[in-house]
Amino acid sequence: MNESLMEFLLRDEVSKLSDVKKQVYEFIVNEEDYLASKADTVDHFMRLLVKHSPPRLAARHFNMPYGEIIRFMHEIEEELNERLEERCKKVKWMDYTEKSQQTFEKYHMKLFLFIN
Repeated sequence: MNESLMEFLLRDEVSKLSDVKKQVYEFIVNEEDYLASKADTVDHFMRLLVKHSPPRLAARHFNMPYGEIIRFMHEIEEELNERLEERCKKVKWMDYTEKSQQTFEKYHMKLFLFIN
């Protein structure tokens, strides 16, 4: 499925999480993204993950035991994966560019229709 569509669906599903789940998930993902932006290679990124451990930072930030944060994050990810699977069964990505070419030819536009 289209990567942009998957990112959109994931963001939408994250926004529907409970406040606590959303805060923990976004905290860890934002820390991972920050480390990824600092890394030069995949190996460097992995070393940064071990050294700076986003789950450990989240455990301190949310005043929860490390094991509980790990379990909670797995629960959140499982919930998101289930929701995304359900959404993907219902979503269809269709490119109507060729079918509508005559209509939009003078404007040189592309038309994508997203129906959920």
